[in-house]
Amino acid sequence: MTDLRHPRRGPDRGLRRLRHPAALAALASVLVLGAACGHDSPVRETEPQTLDVELTQALRQEVPQRIEISGVVEAARTADVSARVLAMVTAVHVQAGDTVRAGQLLVEIDPQTARGQLSQAQGGLGQAQAALALAERNYERFKALREVDAASELELDTARMQYEAAKGAVEQAKGAVSAATSVAGDTRVVAPFAGRVVQRLAEVGDLAAPGRPLLRLESTGERRLVLSVPETLMARAKIVPGSVLTARLDARPELGELEAQVVEVAPGADPASHSFRVKATLPVTDLPSGSTGRAWIDGPPRSEVTVPQAALLRQGGMTLVVVRDAEGRALTRVVTTGEPLAGDRIEVLSGLEGGESVAVGLAAVPPMGTRLEGRS
Repeated sequence: MTDLRHPRRGPDRGLRRLRHPAALAALASVLVLGAACGHDSPVRETEPQTLDVELTQALRQEVPQRIEISGVVEAARTADVSARVLAMVTAVHVQAGDTVRAGQLLVEIDPQTARGQLSQAQGGLGQAQAALALAERNYERFKALREVDAASELELDTARMQYEAAKGAVEQAKGAVSAATSVAGDTRVVAPFAGRVVQRLAEVGDLAAPGRPLLRLESTGERRLVLSVPETLMARAKIVPGSVLTARLDARPELGELEAQVVEVAPGADPASHSFRVKATLPVTDLPSGSTGRAWIDGPPRSEVTVPQAALLRQGGMTLVVVRDAEGRALTRVVTTGEPLAGDRIEVLSGLEGGESVAVGLAAVPPMGTRLEGRS
């Protein structure tokens, strides 16, 4: 019967060779050499890069303080035009934006009411004059009677008082007639000065009344920047008529910085805001009233850290300064800058304390740990 089991094999010839003592020794040598080669060889430390740069010191110094104050542009003259009589508006001859001359007819008021008031005043004057004539005759009669002792002193005094009162009533009635005559002429409202209509506040059929604006006018030409200066700054800044302020106009940014001359300073502060109203004339006339502007006023000096503008680097939206530490290595500081100063220096509001040695004129931030060799 045939044996189907796998035949038994003898030992592998390769293993038989390794059993030889000389072969085992050779294999051990190879393994030892391989293990030795598998270990990392020691890495040699790289020497830090050295950079020759110009170094200067971050200085703490007194710098002038410019305080920004917001203001509003106004015309040199403005007026709310109203009627002096309570009557109906019958015509409005101008629109907002129209230019008008001094004395030009703007609004017409119904004259019937004014005429009625004038007639009433004239009637009152007539009554007062008649009462005066009667009081005068009565007084003259009592004077004659007193001379012949036919009237008492009291009766004469009473007649005299009535006569004086009647004269006063006549004068009062004359004043009423004069006022009514003036009002009757005010049914034609005219421009008080040459300028421009800013707002039309009345329409035909509206009721005009004293103190109720019908139109708002402003003069053309000169424009002023009106500021509210805090009382704490007013005394130190010494703002007086004739002072010159630096201003910018939000409506005309292309004009840059302008000189505005102070023409008016309020004598007292506003009790609510504790500020003084200051008006300064602008060198530009074609400005819309109500637009905003800013002025800068010199305040007391303050102590700030300053560096040359050439020490600033900008990277990733940040402003940076490279500082050399006590060991001569480069450190990068993020800083916040303020106003540029004379001598190509600039304020540093945060990021430096003053006294640091900073690099000037770098094109880019050096790698961390770079040694800075300075020259002043």
